Parts: sequence; structure tokens; C-alpha cells
Amino acid sequence: MEIKLPGYFKYTVILLGLALLIYTLQQFKAVLMPLAFGLLFALLLLPLNRDLENKLRFPRPLAILASITMVILILGLIVWFLSMQLVSLTSELESISKNMQKLITKGQDFVYENFGIVPPDKSQLIQNTIGGLQELTTTFLGSTISITTGALTILTLVPIFVFLLLYYRDHLEQFMFKFVAKDRRSGVIQTIIDIQHVVQSYISGLMIVIVVVALLNSAGLLILGVKYAVFFGVFASILTIIPYIGILIGASIPALFTLATTGELLDAVLVVLVFMFVQFLEGNFITPFVVGSKVSLNPFAAILALLVGGEVWGAAGMILSIPIIAMMKVIFDVYEPLQPFGFLLADIDEVKPKRRGRMRGWLDELVNGIVRGKKNPNK
Repeated sequence: MEIKLPGYFKYTVILLGLALLIYTLQQFKAVLMPLAFGLLFALLLLPLNRDLENKLRFPRPLAILASITMVILILGLIVWFLSMQLVSLTSELESISKNMQKLITKGQDFVYENFGIVPPDKSQLIQNTIGGLQELTTTFLGSTISITTGALTILTLVPIFVFLLLYYRDHLEQFMFKFVAKDRRSGVIQTIIDIQHVVQSYISGLMIVIVVVALLNSAGLLILGVKYAVFFGVFASILTIIPYIGILIGASIPALFTLATTGELLDAVLVVLVFMFVQFLEGNFITPFVVGSKVSLNPFAAILALLVGGEVWGAAGMILSIPIIAMMKVIFDVYEPLQPFGFLLADIDEVKPKRRGRMRGWLDELVNGIVRGKKNPNK
């Protein structure tokens, strides 16, 4: 016997469920966030593990350890390169501080000459700056210790979760089948395969995009003669894993550095123009060609997921937001009651081909009618 509930009661239950879900995600962040990263890496490494097990006859534990070691080595090389560049960049701090003092003096003179605002006393300004720096240093040290502790915890748990998820993947699949009737298991298997393809295509495509964008950024900055061009190019490309916001941070830092080292506003503007041009190429040509339409989310859904992810899990949530919402879209498209939400998340270009296909059919009928008329002019 089916119990019919009023609409307002259903929507109230849904809203309460969403609120409870967000509260649970925040409360158990220390466990769920590494688990989410572990799931993404496990899905990414799954094809490699299958090849090692089936083609090279590796035992499953050895195949998993080999794939995890490869990822750790690649990430370690990237971190080593960035850290070496940062150490070298610290030698520029003295010249940067002198140039910043000149820029501040020029700005104060400009404001005084054009608006009549008297600049503050330099000694008082220096004292306030020193006090602000001391407070900022204390806050920075505290946050650095907290972030380092959290990062070490994540770096420890994520490989463990990846190993366990890959090792017990058959057992987890059988566990999921316990909740599904036998006649529906084929649909569940297809849904799992679609989720794997979406996540794998997104992450692998993102890695390719990062490499291409790093090369373009570095080439543009080298042409402009910017110091540490390769470092800023690679750093900005890595930040593209945070959609929309990452490119803003990646462009502003080298622009400010160029302004501080050269003292010329035009040089900083040229740096921003380089990043804008690369972003145009990335958004209109590189990403559509590499990733294609496998992760077809509209920008509104992506930005909303980005904000919610940042509010729940911070920077890690912003990184995880796009692949998670892509997986949700796959589930929405399969489950009929949730298909309207899948339609809402879909990119508008995903709907257009159907309309173009219908228009193409009308044109074909029109052309065929004209051809038939020419063959039978009496008709």
C-alpha cells in the first residue's frame, strides 16, 4: 500500500536532509575529506591496476603499491621544484621591499597632487606596518602549523584509503549488490562504469590541461622577461584545479611580483594579458578538446558547487566539488525521479544537439521532397 504525502512535507524532509548532510560533512571532515580524495585517486588508478594485474600478472597488492608509488614520485617532484623556486625567490625580497617603498611614495605624491590628501607621517606608517607584520606573522605561524598538521594527516590517510579501496573493490561491489534486486544489477553496473569514466576522463584530462597551460604560461612570461617565469607558469597552471578562482590567484601573484620588481604598471598589465589569453585558449579550445563533453556541467552549477564545497571543506572542497557534482549528475540521469536535477546541471550544449538533430531531420525531408519533385515534375 502506497502512502501519499503532501508536497510541502516532502520538500521539508529534503531540505532537512540536505542540512543534516552538510552538518555531517563538516563534523566528520577529518575522515570524509581524505576518503573522498582516496576515492578519486582510486578511480583514476583503477585502469592502471587492471592492466598490471591482467597483462603483466602482478599480484593485486604489488600492482596497487606500484601505482601509488608512481603518483607519490610525480607529486614529490612537483613539490621539490616549487620549493626550490620559492627558496630562490626569497633572495628578491630586499629589492622588492625597496621597490614597494618607491611605489608607495609615488602613490602618496599622486594622491596629494590630484586630491590634496596629505600622506601620513612615514615614521608612524612604518610603526603601524611593523605592528601589522608582527600580528600577521603570529597568525601565519599558527595557521601554518594547523595546515601542516592537517596536510600530514591527509597525506597519511589518502594512500591508505586508495590501497584499501582498490584492494577490496570486488568486495565493495558485492556489498552494493546486496541492496539491489538481481534484475536491476546490470543497470547498477552500468551506472558505476559511467561514474568511473566521468571521473577518470575529468582527472586525466585535467592533468593534460595543467601541463599544456603550464607550458603556455611559462612561454608567455619568458617572452615578457619575467623573473621565475617557469615557477609562476607552473604554479598558476596547478591552481586551475580550482575552477574560475584559481586563475585569478595565479595571475595576480606574478602581476604583483612584476610590479614590485620593475616598478612599471605596464609590465604588470602585460602579465595579466598573458594569463587572460591563455585562459581564453584553455576555456575555448584546450579543455573542450581534451576533456570533451564527458563532464558537461553548466557554469552556474559549477560555480554553485564551488562555493558550497569551499564553505564545507575549504580549498579541498573547492577541488573536489566538480568531480563530485559530475558523479551526482550521472546518478541523477539514471534515476528517473531525479532526472530534472540532471537536466538542471547539464550544460546547455548537451541539449542543443537534440534540437539540431530535429532541425536536420526537417531539412532532410525538405530536400528529399524537392528531389522527388524534380524527378516527377507532373506531381
